[in-house]
Amino acid sequence: MTNIIEAQTLNHEGDQEMIKAFAYCRVSGLGQVQGSGFDRQLDTIEKYAKSAGYEIGQVFKEQISGTTDETDRPEFSAMVTSILSNGCRTIIVESLDRLAREYRIQESLLIYLASKGITLIAANTAENVTAAISEDPMRKALIQIQGIFAELDKSLLVRKLRKARDKKRKDTGRCEGPQPYGSLPGEEEILKRVRYMRRRSKGQAKPMTYQAIADTLNGEGIKTRQGKDWTAALIFNILKKK
Repeated sequence: MTNIIEAQTLNHEGDQEMIKAFAYCRVSGLGQVQGSGFDRQLDTIEKYAKSAGYEIGQVFKEQISGTTDETDRPEFSAMVTSILSNGCRTIIVESLDRLAREYRIQESLLIYLASKGITLIAANTAENVTAAISEDPMRKALIQIQGIFAELDKSLLVRKLRKARDKKRKDTGRCEGPQPYGSLPGEEEILKRVRYMRRRSKGQAKPMTYQAIADTLNGEGIKTRQGKDWTAALIFNILKKK
């Protein structure tokens, strides 16, 4: 099924102390998209939000089957990602069947949200649904298990990335961070000259100090990689790294 993905920002004037919330609207078919499905849901959500002291920051609209879980809901996933990064922790839907029509999917999504500390409210009943499921001991255990596995997934990913960095560092000698001076086009000749000024051959003039080298380059109008003047410390560092 084709997903219609849309997110819009709503600007409301009013009390700045109102609680921030996101609105999630879902329809199953194209007819509902072209009809009043989204408009009706948003109207109900906004009326509830105004009466309950919530300010709708963003609206996420999705055309997708109510039997689809969170892994195949791009707009739902975008909403959760946005919530976890901006401090908002509340989602309002028109009714629970707008989250998902099938009970199994409803429960799965609610447990998923609760495990991330996200509150879901049904506007038609004014019920904090995630709080309600948390009162059920079995559901609470499932929420905790979901959270544990989410943390485990994160730990495994961190470990996988660390192993990949260690392997690259072992194979190439480097992994992350800026490339050493001399690696970029035009830098090798300057580096050779800096080395020469610092390590003069026998019988020639004494090696130049780091400051003298920096002054020479600056006097010739040669800039650093960042387009700035050279310093004694910078000359020392690029020679030390090489």
